[in-house]
Amino acid sequence: MMTVSEAFSAMMRAAPGFGVTTVLLEAAEGRVLRETVHADRPLPPYDRVTVNGLAIAFDSYARGQRVFGSGGIQAAGMPCLQLANLADGMEVMRGSVMPELTDTVVPFDQLEVTEHEGFRRFTITGDVEPGQHIHRKGADAHAGKPLLEPGIRIGPAEIGILAGTGKAEVKVSALPKVLLVATGNELVEVRNKPEPHQVRMSNVFSLAAGLQDMGIPADIVHLADEKPRMADELLPMLYRCDVIICTGAVGDGRFNHLPEILAEAGMETIVDGIGQKPGKLIRFGKLPGGPVIFALPGNPQSVMTNYARYIRPWLEACLGLPLRQPVMALLSETLTFTRPLEYFIPVKLALSPEAVLLAQPIPHMGSGDLWALTHADGFMALPSTSNVFEAGNAFPVWIFRQNFPT
Repeated sequence: MMTVSEAFSAMMRAAPGFGVTTVLLEAAEGRVLRETVHADRPLPPYDRVTVNGLAIAFDSYARGQRVFGSGGIQAAGMPCLQLANLADGMEVMRGSVMPELTDTVVPFDQLEVTEHEGFRRFTITGDVEPGQHIHRKGADAHAGKPLLEPGIRIGPAEIGILAGTGKAEVKVSALPKVLLVATGNELVEVRNKPEPHQVRMSNVFSLAAGLQDMGIPADIVHLADEKPRMADELLPMLYRCDVIICTGAVGDGRFNHLPEILAEAGMETIVDGIGQKPGKLIRFGKLPGGPVIFALPGNPQSVMTNYARYIRPWLEACLGLPLRQPVMALLSETLTFTRPLEYFIPVKLALSPEAVLLAQPIPHMGSGDLWALTHADGFMALPSTSNVFEAGNAFPVWIFRQNFPT
């Protein structure tokens, strides 16, 4: 049985990627960029006025002039105008081009404005610095400068850069086709009323929600614990997807047929159990020319632990994102365990008044306690090298709840 780090390394060596595709800008949010985006012209592309005010030639002010006439109006979106008389200024609007023969902007709140017979006069009432309130051409980036690099998740700011550089179409990582497989005769559909010996399917919907947070759609199927029927239904689906995530039927029980069916289909087993709790019976492998397969124990905490520790980081690596790292948090109370396994315990995260990240273990009734996870933000990994974990020591936490409250 592999250690956690050995298993994770083995999985990452089998993270092939799913290729590159092109999407419209409107569909790029949340996707992983797969091209370098350059500035197609200087940014900003002209000397840009940053406040509403009066554009003047600073030399006139430096010689003692404080009253300026109006030489016209330069609005945003207008071609560049030229000041005809250096004794005047030109009214400018935020975002406009800086008029020729002017080099300084005086905000309106530092001007007294008078008007006589349609002629406006501006008296400067505050101190003026040369070149103030101008966003200079190319100050942000010169033409050709790389603005975005491959391997970043595209968010609102990146969308703005893409739009501003004319990228109506964007190269991004292609998304995998994912199949979520729920196994078990005890499972019924969500809309159905279970008998006393049955439960509703939930694991596959938790996984689907996690994948949706990554922008990855998934199909869901339910297979009964009957080998011929399971094989007949599963085998035709194997080569229609890139990733299969199964929950349940991976142990050594008499009705756990999934490992045998996958082996008969030719799956190369890369990971067959991990020294951890919960979720140690996880299997990971690949079909020749076919999908990668994660086969997980069916308990909810096992499913969520393996998703947070292995599946999500693996998928992100396939999409070209940097390797996900856990956060470090201080354990809030001393814990003792009896077996030399790596433990993943559900914890609630919070910031102390000193801005230290604290992890509070969530009481739960074993790996089948799904309700306990509604109070948790992630799983703290406690190493197999010890059975006693003292309060105040720092350990890694693998977060499964995005934007966890603090």
